[in-house]
Amino acid sequence: MLDRRRLVFGTASLLALLALLPLQADEDTVMTEAVLLDDFQRADGLSAMGTRWEGLSDRVMGGRSDMEVGYRESDAGPVLFLRGQVRLENRGGFIQARLALDPAGGSIDASAWEGLWITVRGTPGPYYLHLRTRQTWQPWQHYRAPIEVSAAWHRQFVPFTAFEGRATGRRLDVRALKSVGVVAYGEAFEPDIEVARLDLGNRETPPGD
Repeated sequence: MLDRRRLVFGTASLLALLALLPLQADEDTVMTEAVLLDDFQRADGLSAMGTRWEGLSDRVMGGRSDMEVGYRESDAGPVLFLRGQVRLENRGGFIQARLALDPAGGSIDASAWEGLWITVRGTPGPYYLHLRTRQTWQPWQHYRAPIEVSAAWHRQFVPFTAFEGRATGRRLDVRALKSVGVVAYGEAFEPDIEVARLDLGNRETPPGD
């Protein structure tokens, strides 16, 4: 097991499950306030959703990329980090930190929001947000959108409309989101990215504004 400086795995608490209730919204409703997914403040290692981050890499399908995922302190407070070496051998090419959105293992309805706010910094390279839904049954199916990463902290909005399906012909159904991932993908490089905050929200109302 790993402490809050490194990832731990386990079941979520009942209070975390109750925290999902605000996410159930009428299909035609647009929420104005952002909903925190994680700011890495909890001492028990759980996200604000009551779930835990996990690390995944292309090694699950024969790749050779190296990965380390965990928590560390920064000038912005506690952050999630993802670092390692992306290799392209054996049809590999990614490392990922992924967060399930429902403690019960199901999905959430995010149709009341327009996208995701993320605060990141890191070494330059190709980074993405990945979304999975109830319709992405195969491990290689997902929806992805690029994110900008530089040495300075940068908060950016990634609309759901920016996500493109990979290995699926289905449109993204945000009423059935299962997970969100921060991914280094597609080129041989040494990623090192930190995430300080991740929210569901709308472009016109950033978190805290």
